[in-house]
Amino acid sequence: MQEVSSYHQELINRISPIMENLFKGNSLYQVKLNQREITQILIELFGKFSPEEMREIKDDDLTDRIDSILILEAVSGTLNDLTPEQIKMYDEAVKRK
Repeated sequence: MQEVSSYHQELINRISPIMENLFKGNSLYQVKLNQREITQILIELFGKFSPEEMREIKDDDLTDRIDSILILEAVSGTLNDLTPEQIKMYDEAVKRK
């Protein structure tokens, strides 16, 4: 049990500063995401990796992976916020491409 909780703490210590930096530099994340909530989700997600697997992931790579997840999370609900007119404009713009 001690092994699990120390690994959990290791994940927190590694993921939290990355989240701080990504949120600090991105207003979309600040507006769309709850930093504490998404940090918990990411800790659970990356907790599925073994400690050895996580230690193999370089910080730059981990930052890129987390950033990709945050982008998806932030943008996924964006279309739901559009008015019917905005959705129609979006659909027409997509059809033109």
